[in-house]
Amino acid sequence: MKIANPLAAAILGLALLLAGRAQQNKSGSLTALDYIEIQQLANRYAQAIDTCANNGYDYADLYTADGKFTDNFTEEGFGKRGLVRAEGREALARAAGGGSLGCKNVGWKDWSHLMVNHVITPAPGGAKGRVYLVVIGEKGPNHIQRFGGYEDFYVKTGDGWRIKSRTHVRAKAWSNPLLQSPDLN
Repeated sequence: MKIANPLAAAILGLALLLAGRAQQNKSGSLTALDYIEIQQLANRYAQAIDTCANNGYDYADLYTADGKFTDNFTEEGFGKRGLVRAEGREALARAAGGGSLGCKNVGWKDWSHLMVNHVITPAPGGAKGRVYLVVIGEKGPNHIQRFGGYEDFYVKTGDGWRIKSRTHVRAKAWSNPLLQSPDLN
């Protein structure tokens, strides 16, 4: 009988520990592996869009099946306070220059996208992220420019972490309001 009590206590303790961890995950906590996997999305994003890999589908597959890319950076997108440029796998592949476009006229073919200062925070249903976008080569091989940044929402799927939504924002979108200009550039 004495053996049953310590065993029962151990089983109860393990059950409470597992229940606590399950509750933590529901409340929006992330593991170290979650952070690493989400950071890898930013790295793979840059390489996929720079190379039009797999005819743009490597880029599209970084998103959920219903993922969307919103422009709040260009004059048109900023003027409309956000313009959805691509939603769903086929549209996202085209947004990368691939799909039916066949990677023939990719506007950034000589650019390199760099994602820097990635900040990831837990959020109900997934995680939020902000990352600066730096571009090399837009106006020649030695040209470096901050090109705003991305505001993301990530979800964990059966295939790992994916981008549910990504919004391209202007450089001062996250600045203290006292430092912002009306156009956020």
